[in-house]
Amino acid sequence: MTAVGAAAPRGWLAQGVAAGIKGDGRLDVAAFVTESPAAAAAVFTTNLVRAAPVSISEAHLSDPSARAVVVSSGNANAATGAGGVEVARAMCDAAAAAVGCDPSDVLIAQTGLIGVPLDRDAAVAGAAAAASTATREGGTSAAAAMLTTDTTAKTAEEHVDDGGVGYTVGGTAKGAAMLAPSMATMLAVVTTDASATAPVLEAALLAAMQTSFHAIVVDGSRSTNDTVFLLANGASGGATIDSPAHPGYTPLAAAVESVCCSLARQMIDDAEGATRRMRVTVSGARDDADARKGARAVVTSLLVKCSLAGADPYWGRVLSELGASGMAFDPADASIAYGGHVVCAGGTASTHDTSAVAAHMAGAEVEIGAVVGAGPGTATMWGCDLTHAYVDENMGTS
Repeated sequence: MTAVGAAAPRGWLAQGVAAGIKGDGRLDVAAFVTESPAAAAAVFTTNLVRAAPVSISEAHLSDPSARAVVVSSGNANAATGAGGVEVARAMCDAAAAAVGCDPSDVLIAQTGLIGVPLDRDAAVAGAAAAASTATREGGTSAAAAMLTTDTTAKTAEEHVDDGGVGYTVGGTAKGAAMLAPSMATMLAVVTTDASATAPVLEAALLAAMQTSFHAIVVDGSRSTNDTVFLLANGASGGATIDSPAHPGYTPLAAAVESVCCSLARQMIDDAEGATRRMRVTVSGARDDADARKGARAVVTSLLVKCSLAGADPYWGRVLSELGASGMAFDPADASIAYGGHVVCAGGTASTHDTSAVAAHMAGAEVEIGAVVGAGPGTATMWGCDLTHAYVDENMGTS
């Protein structure tokens, strides 16, 4: 079996086990283990309601190094009080014992239902089992163990040939709903066998977030558990990248961005109930930040999402959302295109090939482009349509 995702770089092991958290026999606890200590960085949810694993991992990263990451699914361990914190700590303790490290060197992420007590015995046994049996070939089972409403596992790899000792960046993630900037009901573990310091990893991760996990929206909701880890164990033997000024930083950052973008796109492709995805690009804005406001408003709009589900090129909804986004622009300068076909120019309807637009709208991916002026700002965000299948998925708590 091929090493995939976060288990692809040298020195990284993984495993997924069925601990009984989901209650239906599916895999539900994953572990990613490095054979040597790794520098680590992370980005967490901005939700004020933070799950126990978020607080614990953040505390463990006060010393930015790690030997293992434990991920469980089926229960978010959020809004579970002191008991939830104790269970998450016990899971770290169990994984640490299996790996042979301090519990503070174990990071943890969890996903699933909010406000439901987590079965301590099952969770702790699962963490120990996954960490103790991690192998180079365990990446596939680990990816499966992270899933909740996802229909498919999400992995990505990027190899960098730096002219000397090459290295790999690999990633494993889950996410299919509550996808909204900043981040989503999503977890991602990104690893590399490059040698890099924690500040370098933090810089690369923060840069990658802007075009990947911060640039996707399914339903505009933001979770309690969102977490992205980036870890580097140096197993490639290459020189340590110790600052963004180091010549090795640019290719490392590019590889991290590529892996994160791939995982983010896979989330949109697997979005709950979605039948087509949309790519929204706003250009000509005052600056990139302003362009992001506009693009985010369009991909989050329920009206735009519904028109997308109906394959209706209703550009008026797009223009309206741009106007309400807080982005500075003159509507008289705005043009909107679907698949490159301009349907609005100067803020009013434009004659266009309706057959060509209809054919584009019927496809799996719809491109919406908005030019709002002559400024240098540009941004692209990804989203999807809204269908009754999404409502069906989210009507209950199980």
